[in-house]
Order: sequence, then C-alpha cells, then structure tokens
Amino acid sequence: MIFKNPHFSVISGAQVHAAIKGNEEKVIAIVEKAYRLHGDGQTVNPDSYFLRFPDRPSSRIIALPASAGGDVDVHGIKWISSFPENVGRGVPRASAVLILNDTETGYPFACLESSIISAARTAASAALAARELSERRGVVPRRVGFFGVGLIARYIHAFLVGSGLECDEIGVHDLSREHAEGFRGYLGGAGSGEISIHEQPEPLIRNSDLVVFATVAGEPHVTDPTWFEHNPLVLHISLRDLSPEVILSSYNVVDDIEHCLKANTSPHLAEQKAGNRGFVAGTLHDVLAGDIQPPASQPVIFSPFGLGVLDLAVGRYVYDQVAAEDQLIIIPDFFHDLKRYG
Repeated sequence: MIFKNPHFSVISGAQVHAAIKGNEEKVIAIVEKAYRLHGDGQTVNPDSYFLRFPDRPSSRIIALPASAGGDVDVHGIKWISSFPENVGRGVPRASAVLILNDTETGYPFACLESSIISAARTAASAALAARELSERRGVVPRRVGFFGVGLIARYIHAFLVGSGLECDEIGVHDLSREHAEGFRGYLGGAGSGEISIHEQPEPLIRNSDLVVFATVAGEPHVTDPTWFEHNPLVLHISLRDLSPEVILSSYNVVDDIEHCLKANTSPHLAEQKAGNRGFVAGTLHDVLAGDIQPPASQPVIFSPFGLGVLDLAVGRYVYDQVAAEDQLIIIPDFFHDLKRYG
C-alpha cells in the first residue's frame, strides 16, 4: 500500500481480540503461510535484540524486527517485555506493541497492542505443529498435559480446540496450586473433558499423549528421559524446560535452527553437550513440505524460538480486518512535517 498522505493508526487490544477470537483456524492458516514464506526464503528475520537490566536479571525487553514478502507484504518490529514478577501482581508477565511499516515508503502505518498477537501466533504455531506432527506420526493425542498455566497456555488450549483437537483427558501442573485451580476453572468453562491437577510433574508427563510446556523457567528442570518413554508429542513452547539428556534422546523439530540454538535454550544446551546439531531432525517447514517424517516410536519435541515474521503476518491480518470494518483509529497529523523544503 502506498500513502500519498501517510497516516498512522492505533489498534487496541480489544480490537485485536475481536479480530482473533473465533477465527483460530484462519490464524493458524496465516501462520502456516508465514512458515512457508520463511522456508522459501521470502522473509527477513534478524536475530532478536535483548535489553536486559543488571538489577533485574529475570526481566527483559526484546526487539524482534522482521520483513515478510508474498501476500503478507509488510515490514515491522515487535517490542515485547517479559517481567516474570508480574505474575505475582496478578497480571501477565508479557506486554507488547507491534509496529507495521509500509513496503513502498517505509512509513510506519500502525501500532497494534501485541501481547494478544504474540500469544495468538505462539498458540497458532503450537496448534499447527500438533496437527501436522500428529498426522504424520499417525497418532491422535487423546490425553493432553499442560505444564505451566498462564496466558500462553490458555491461548494454546483455545487454538488446539479451534484446530479440531478432541481429547478425553486434560492434566494440569503448575508450581502454584492457586494458578492450577484457576486454569482448571477455565478449562471447565471451556467445556473440556475430564480435568485433573497433578501435584508432581512426572505423572502429568507419563499420563499425556501431548505435553504442552508453557512456563517461565530459565533453565532445565525436567531431566529424566524415562518420563517420555511412552513417546509423547511435546510442544516445548517455553524452550528451557528440558535437559540436554531429554532433548538428545528425542526426535527434535524446531521453527528455525539458527534462531532456536542460541541463548541457552534447551536445544542450544544440547548442542553444547553433543558438540553438533545432528539431533535436530529439521524444521516445521520441512514437516509441511514432507521432507522429514516424525516417528511414532520416539518422543517428538517441537521447540519454536518464535519468529517475528509470524507476528507480522498475524498483525497484518488484524489490521486488514479492522480496516475492512472501518474501525481504524487514525491519529491526526501524526506525521507533521511532510514537505521536503518546508
């Protein structure tokens, strides 16, 4: 899109939520398209930049610049903070904005509340991986275990259901019994099947065909590969829960090898231990293209680092939805001095 007179819009969280809720299948399709664009070399996705604080080592703010071609056709950057102490305050740990830039002029044309976009693209990626990996393994998960029960877990559940997953049992484990109870209440309200809280992590994992890790862990805390001897599918969304031993004894799929094997993620630690990357079977794009075949006879772990191009794709979808409904909130005179010589 080319603006003769560039304008700038702000899209609120409420508008983002309205565009995404009930449209999980559409968002999953958008994320799949973004993965295919990325695998086909039609994206630019530089390394994320981490702003850290010496006096608050657990907190960070991350910049994810990216560019997507094809039908997405937009550039931009997500600016997302992660302050784990927020959980104790009763609010989500993450908050974010997404800036979209016009392809032709480079002008930013929208700022979107992006914690919902970030959660939705993460959940859509997880649901896409669960669907594709399960189909190719020939194993339909009937028992799902959630390890960590924050906002991301809630969105993943919604997108798993939205993608057509039907399960008989859902297990829940969290360090906070209060949070686990709250998540069980949410699941009950969402019409899920039998729900049980596990005080210890081992029974949760052993009793699940599909395990979702959505914690704020900074280092591995699940270390015994025998917990996975029943060969579950694992959505390792939080990236730092599993020890190198668990990773190295499993079949591993990532979203992007270069991005995922850094910053002391579990796959990065496994690389350091093994001295090579041979334990990574391939990427989700390889799965979509049919280039790799995940087995049913081994634990399969999907570890997505999270690509900025996914945020752009979902953000562009939200922008287009809001614009089509003539609900854009345009900031008058945001770009003021537009004459080159005054």
